[in-house]
Amino acid sequence: MNALTVGVLHESATGERRVAITPDAVARLRALGPEVIVESGAGTSASYPDDAYAAADAQVVGTEALYADSDVLVCVQPPGRMDLLRAGQTVVGLLQPLTSPQLVRDLAAAKVTAISLDGLPRTLSRAQAMDALTSQANVAGYKAALVAADTYGSYFPMLMTAAGTVRPATVLVIGAGVAGLQAIGTARRLGAIVTGYDVREAARADVLSTGAAFLDLGAGLSAAGDGGYARELTDAEREAQQDAMNTAVGRFDVVITTAQVPGRRPPVLISQAALAGMQPGSVVVDLAASPLGGNVDGSMPGSTTVTRNGVTIIGADNLPAAVPRAASAAYARNLAALLAHLLRDGQLQLDITDDITAGVLVTQDGEVVHPGVLAQLTAIA
Repeated sequence: MNALTVGVLHESATGERRVAITPDAVARLRALGPEVIVESGAGTSASYPDDAYAAADAQVVGTEALYADSDVLVCVQPPGRMDLLRAGQTVVGLLQPLTSPQLVRDLAAAKVTAISLDGLPRTLSRAQAMDALTSQANVAGYKAALVAADTYGSYFPMLMTAAGTVRPATVLVIGAGVAGLQAIGTARRLGAIVTGYDVREAARADVLSTGAAFLDLGAGLSAAGDGGYARELTDAEREAQQDAMNTAVGRFDVVITTAQVPGRRPPVLISQAALAGMQPGSVVVDLAASPLGGNVDGSMPGSTTVTRNGVTIIGADNLPAAVPRAASAAYARNLAALLAHLLRDGQLQLDITDDITAGVLVTQDGEVVHPGVLAQLTAIA
């Protein structure tokens, strides 16, 4: 049987600087049996030149050759040349199938096997090494604090100078998942006074463990959900939370929001009323900004806006791409770990009775096979 060929795509999405496999990860893949080919320029934006891949014993090829010669195409975001895909190929990446119905239909129609890392069962301990959502959220939380500090017009730490004492910035981080806790930790290391908030009561201990304070809205809310995520609030709970948040937000110089619900519109946590209560020069970084909406009323993915009262809102929809080398290295390890799980004797073996495989497998043999994605497609049909 011929060796499987894994092709590493050059990302085509605007602003995407990551690469799915780094030169270091090439050796990991080759140890599993496959040959590795890389689209020319795939790693350049992440500071991984073609020469580094060649030195790692990967073949560097052009776009059409990559699509033609690859059995498995690996990517961060969906492939840019859907017209070059062929039946029987496998695409592995962060495909976001719950929010990309047309992409799912197109992949199924092309009889492409689609595997999406964002469907990984994150509560399984044996899946931790494959958890790309966690690794990329870590990068996003770190970068969010840096973006906020860079935009804020004063210092994050308290400084005592000959010209007087500058008070430290006050930072509120909403959402105490991976991204939120990393943002809290980074903002604290920069010297800010940091407060965290999450609707899941269990997250209070996580926030306090970082040395940050916990914001108590006094609304009696707890919204712990499945898989480590928060559940969607009821209308009454959302209204109570919003009223309390509107009052609290004005006390902070910087707000970083990270709350997301998989496959659904992110909850709006910072309303126009809350923004109106913030001081001029305040900064809001919305990590949940997306085409579906964000945590901040009026935030737009990939854009910066300033309100009438001088509050800067940053729709930070893809911050891992702004730290491309580190984000790519982490993602490549996740991807290599997943492929190690799916490969047997150098070939893909997709056992849908396995929890990990069932979680990531989206389309196969011209059909949508993931129950959650299928239900989503049926609901919007």
